[in-house]
Amino acid sequence: MNGRSPLRLAHSYGWTLLALLVLAQICYPLTGGTTRARLTVATVVLGYLLSVGHALASRGPRAAVTLVVVATGGGFAIEALGVATGFPFGSYDYSGQLGPRLAGVPLIIPLAWTWMAWPAWLVATRLTAGPAGHTAGRWRWPGRVALATVGLAAWDLFLDPQMVAEGHWVWRDPTPALPGLPAIPVSNYLGWLLFAVLMMTALRPLAGPAVATTDARDHPMYALYLWTYGSSVLAHAVFLDLPASALWGAAGMAVVAVPLAVTLLRTRRAHHRDAGSPRSPVDVAA
Repeated sequence: MNGRSPLRLAHSYGWTLLALLVLAQICYPLTGGTTRARLTVATVVLGYLLSVGHALASRGPRAAVTLVVVATGGGFAIEALGVATGFPFGSYDYSGQLGPRLAGVPLIIPLAWTWMAWPAWLVATRLTAGPAGHTAGRWRWPGRVALATVGLAAWDLFLDPQMVAEGHWVWRDPTPALPGLPAIPVSNYLGWLLFAVLMMTALRPLAGPAVATTDARDHPMYALYLWTYGSSVLAHAVFLDLPASALWGAAGMAVVAVPLAVTLLRTRRAHHRDAGSPRSPVDVAA
């Protein structure tokens, strides 16, 4: 295998799965009932295959196995604990719309944690990198964990309101709640922050140095994160009649999504300038 093969493999796999994921999400607001529930499951599976497959193609078996153990295994464990005890998210119950369950948890739920954990980590790594993509400074590690935690947990400002509105799960006592989101307790978002910080703290030591830097192989993951942000704002505001979650999610994920977009734009412009080519409209995900 020549030196460029991993880059080509990660790019090809990432962009292909991302295109399928985007197509599925575009179809989501156009469907309803059982079809929409099945499309939800299909979307999560595609997202899972995208993230785990990208980790394998770009970072190797150790990173992919670590992602599965920490995010998928850990996600199932924390969800099973939550269903059984109400900690750390609050008391809730899943419906039967999301497929088979184990210990009260639909099997696709841990896959959803994994789907967004990987791009959140890579985005945080990119934003906290020093010159030439290398980390520097004693505060980069905790800063990276914090940014990755926010990058993942803020996604739930979109996810939970959407899934509750579809009847996929219900909270027994959704108080206190954020303004405009009365069906979901604040404890849920705090639980997301708790588990996300544990996950992101464990990922780097277990996965090894391969996940400590980023490069061109990771463009599909940046595109996934930005697509998730932009499409979620649009879908909640226009198609799903969830204006409050559109606002909360837009504000929450912007903490990570906006700096990412700016960073990618500046990098592309600098590349064009250094190459002596004229500036042109930029596809930040290319």
